[in-house]
Amino acid sequence: MKVKAEPLVQWAKSNVQTLAIIVVFALLLVLFASLSPYFLTERNLASAGRDIAPTVIVAVAMTFVITAGQIDLSPGSLLAVTGAALGIFGLQYNPLIAIALVLLIGLGSGFFLGYISSYQRVPAFIVTLAALTGLRGVAELMTGGYSTKIQSPILMWFGSGKIFSIYSAIWIAAIISIIGWYVFARTRYGLYTRAVGSGEESARRVGINTRRIKMYVLAGTGIATAIGGILVATRLGSGSSNIGVAFELEAITAVVLGGTNLLGGKGSIIGSIIGALTLGVLENGLVLIGLNVFWVPILQGAILLIAILANYRIFSRIAIS
Repeated sequence: MKVKAEPLVQWAKSNVQTLAIIVVFALLLVLFASLSPYFLTERNLASAGRDIAPTVIVAVAMTFVITAGQIDLSPGSLLAVTGAALGIFGLQYNPLIAIALVLLIGLGSGFFLGYISSYQRVPAFIVTLAALTGLRGVAELMTGGYSTKIQSPILMWFGSGKIFSIYSAIWIAAIISIIGWYVFARTRYGLYTRAVGSGEESARRVGINTRRIKMYVLAGTGIATAIGGILVATRLGSGSSNIGVAFELEAITAVVLGGTNLLGGKGSIIGSIIGALTLGVLENGLVLIGLNVFWVPILQGAILLIAILANYRIFSRIAIS
């Protein structure tokens, strides 16, 4: 007779990929700390945290999308649109009104893509792929190919301001991460999101409005990307149609690294956060040790492939053993 495993062992098996990325993250910290004397300095960690914050925010939202069995390829282009819009609105309106308008753009874009995908039954991959191209064109049209300078001190605070010596962007990412974890793990909406990804028809039969859930998760990435666009634009001091290229792939990579199943049904907010931090540490560390920056996307692509292979060939077997 097979002895029943202890609860802690069962938990470890079901979260093995999240635990694995935590180990990888810790090893990278040790590696880069030994290779560069500047890596663990307060200045470098603060700067790296500020740079990673937008990825963390969008990765949290993307966890809901992928867990629900969807995909969103639009964040990179929407990041450019919202950043450019902030620069334009910041010159015309009160800073708080400018921020509200940018958040509405992100939320509206997400709801629109979600509606087309869920209620018009067009695959999210196709809808958001079209948005990836179309929104980039909108950003170029808005800016005319030039950067839109941000001058308001209030707006600049979001990207460069500090609270207790910690960048405001880090605080914002931390708050959104906590809210995202709670909603995903402790609320009915999070439960419904996992149910839709596990089996949409079964979820529909028990009374879950699956189309609404799929629309909401894409709306979530829309507003998360708008927040990310605000942080990126205010960190750079301008909005540009060129920012956010391949940003969506970085967010998706972080989510997959953290243990979220690309086919839906299983996700981890904590894993996605650690995945985003891992990518940020990798990029920051490689730059500090003097490696050519063009290696960064190559390594990120390789890591994504390895993570997918490990997910299907190794971790999935451990989880069901």
